[in-house]
Amino acid sequence: MRFSALRILSEGLTGNRGWRPHWRDPEPKSEYDIVIIGGGGHGLSTAYYLAREHGLRNVAVLEKGYLGGGNVGRNTTIVRANYFLPGNSEFYSHSLKLWEGLEQELNYNVMHSQRGLINLFHSDGQRDAFARRGNAMVNQGDDAELLDRDGVRKHLPYLDFDNIRFPVYGGLLHRRGGTARHDAVAWGYARGASDRGVDLIQNCEVTGIDIANGRVTGVQTTRGAIRARKVAIVVAGRSGQVAAMAGMRLPIESHVLQAFVTEGLKPAINHVVSFGMGHFYISQSDKGGLVFGGDLDFYPSYAQRGNLPMAEHVMEAAMTLMPMIGKAKVLRSWGGIMDMTPDGSPIIDKTETEGLFLDCGWCYGGFKAVPGSGYSFAHLIATGRHHAPAAKFRLDRFRTGAGLMDEEGTGAQHNLH
Repeated sequence: MRFSALRILSEGLTGNRGWRPHWRDPEPKSEYDIVIIGGGGHGLSTAYYLAREHGLRNVAVLEKGYLGGGNVGRNTTIVRANYFLPGNSEFYSHSLKLWEGLEQELNYNVMHSQRGLINLFHSDGQRDAFARRGNAMVNQGDDAELLDRDGVRKHLPYLDFDNIRFPVYGGLLHRRGGTARHDAVAWGYARGASDRGVDLIQNCEVTGIDIANGRVTGVQTTRGAIRARKVAIVVAGRSGQVAAMAGMRLPIESHVLQAFVTEGLKPAINHVVSFGMGHFYISQSDKGGLVFGGDLDFYPSYAQRGNLPMAEHVMEAAMTLMPMIGKAKVLRSWGGIMDMTPDGSPIIDKTETEGLFLDCGWCYGGFKAVPGSGYSFAHLIATGRHHAPAAKFRLDRFRTGAGLMDEEGTGAQHNLH
């Protein structure tokens, strides 16, 4: 079933009776070549690229709830490629290129909007840091423009430029940055994977990972045992718990990151705006709601509801940056479970158990990485070799100390996140 303007018009005129389910709902088979644990954005994109790029169709995605019910539907929808350090920079550049062709490839509207992202700076030191970042982005082949105060005012006239504590000095504009509809991304990849023969098994929780003689042989689930030659763990904030089933202790802490959305308003914010000094970021959805977030709750947790002190902090940052939104009514909030690594960078790697693969540690960057992560992880699973853009996301860097990528500038200790 392909989408087109003609098909939509035809269905609209005939009562929308011709639409079919977007993906199959099969019973799990007793054996697969590859089992992917986790039906979020990264797991679904991995399954899709395994089928499309490598022709591997005897694949199952196991999701303990419903597809897209985890972090892929619990974020602020931001897509960008403005990373600084080698290792991260080329990966997110690759991911953004995949984003730019995703709707045509999937034949599905993921509402990718390259409205531009502006990172604000508030001191001479911050300006120098963003100038360096912008140069690194341009050298990588991406876009970056350093804006002075008047340049920012041209794009964002509604900011409080003369705030005593955080006066706006300028910003770094990344025109290809923007947003996408998080649910639609999961649905599009699920549809594409299912159409290529991948089994998407919902309400199927993995309760154990079977290992014999140093090799993975399958998984135990709430819907029975499933044998597999290869098993991939892609479960975001639950990575530590699932890896423990295979006897692994990961260098990860799980923290909650809250997000918020207001009532629908007339168009007011045309860009994604990032206020780093207050750790606040905001954009406006197609429905008019202001979508925004802040920093972690700063204690390990698997709860998805967040806490009130951090909600208060986010609202304070919003009012500091743009007092104009003070009367907007907040409709709801939610929390996503972030799998935080010591250096703020992810892991895509093989484990010491033959046939067992790991994709985790995305910290704040999981949603924007969905296409690149799936593409690189599928390449690793299918070929046994690291995909070049993700070649530095090795697990052993935390044991040896070689190759650490301290992108967040927070140090290699969990208590500094």
